[in-house]
Amino acid sequence: MTQTASTSQAIALLRVTSGALLLTHGLIKLLVFTPAGTAGFFESIGFPGILAYPVMAGEIGLGLALILGFMTRWAALAALPIMIGAIVPHAGNGFTFSNPGGGWEYPVFWTIVLAAQAIIGDGAYAIGNPFKSKV
Repeated sequence: MTQTASTSQAIALLRVTSGALLLTHGLIKLLVFTPAGTAGFFESIGFPGILAYPVMAGEIGLGLALILGFMTRWAALAALPIMIGAIVPHAGNGFTFSNPGGGWEYPVFWTIVLAAQAIIGDGAYAIGNPFKSKV
């Protein structure tokens, strides 16, 4: 299978967009809702409050990794549990995200996008995996 330059750039666009969204969600939790507020929200929807901290760190760190193209496949795979967890509180709210409480459409779509990113890899302009053998 061959990739054209435009295919590689499209993969990079998907990677950077997904990373920017993850980063934004993590920073909103950290800076707007605050860690304590986010932990309280997690508890209000039935998750342990302590789970808010690795989720925030994951969204920020994995978002940056995707933006930079650093170990893209692993970063996308590592973000999947966060996205699958985001489906849970929306599952009973119907399909569309515009429903009260937000439906499951958006987190399911984003989960699929991250799974696709894990399959297709870095794309253009990526740092890649500095730990991978060059031989």
